[in-house]
Amino acid sequence: MITIKSEREIELMRESGALVAKALDLLEMEIRPGMTTKELDTMAEEFIRDHHAVPSFLNYAPKGDPDVTPYPATLCVSINEEVVHGVPTAKRVIREGDIVSVDCGVYKGGYHGDAARTFVLGVIDEQVQLLVDVTRECLDRGIAMAVEGNRLHDISSAIEDYARSFRFSVIENMVGHGIGSELHEDPAVPNYGRKHTGVKLRAGMTLAIEPMIALGRSRRAISRRGGWVAVTEDGKPSAHFEHTIVVRPGKAEILTGTFLERKRT
Repeated sequence: MITIKSEREIELMRESGALVAKALDLLEMEIRPGMTTKELDTMAEEFIRDHHAVPSFLNYAPKGDPDVTPYPATLCVSINEEVVHGVPTAKRVIREGDIVSVDCGVYKGGYHGDAARTFVLGVIDEQVQLLVDVTRECLDRGIAMAVEGNRLHDISSAIEDYARSFRFSVIENMVGHGIGSELHEDPAVPNYGRKHTGVKLRAGMTLAIEPMIALGRSRRAISRRGGWVAVTEDGKPSAHFEHTIVVRPGKAEILTGTFLERKRT
């Protein structure tokens, strides 16, 4: 069931969304080669708890799937060919030339915020840099379609069309989602689809839009045995950006944007 949020609920989501954005800003300023992914995770958890909030991902387990071990960390930190759900550890070192997707969720005041950015560490291959830039633009184009009166797959089509215009692949089995008092709510927001289809968007819908785009020909992310992390089928790099937004008349409202995000555009 898709819920329409009241302005009071949206105001609470602004608070959680602002904390997500500030946490990612902190990580963007601090991330460097030689750090472990666990160091990033500890930094994020301390920041979130210092602001009287709770990490959304820590101990998260999908409903209805008792075989899945609860997620053990605050962040998802996914490097290079890792699409999503990379679990931070003290042994995983970030290196010069990596691209690092950091996904962060915050729960405060009864509501979640969720966002992701892909960080570039040093000098990288031109095609990989293009992948990162295109994925960020895919997010912007998807958000531009998240307005009252459009259809859900107008978002999906905008993302897919732009990614495929550069011959990049869309990861089809990982999708965005509704968000609110639950981290994952209806509807699912795929990154591919036919425009003018899907549910009609109504003001007050809150969505986490998150393109996951790959350099190679992978159309699926596959889970590594024994863990959460999902990687590209062909081992080629993948990038990931995400914002929590509110559907509005005319222009979507981004709940997880910050000065650092605006500065880059």
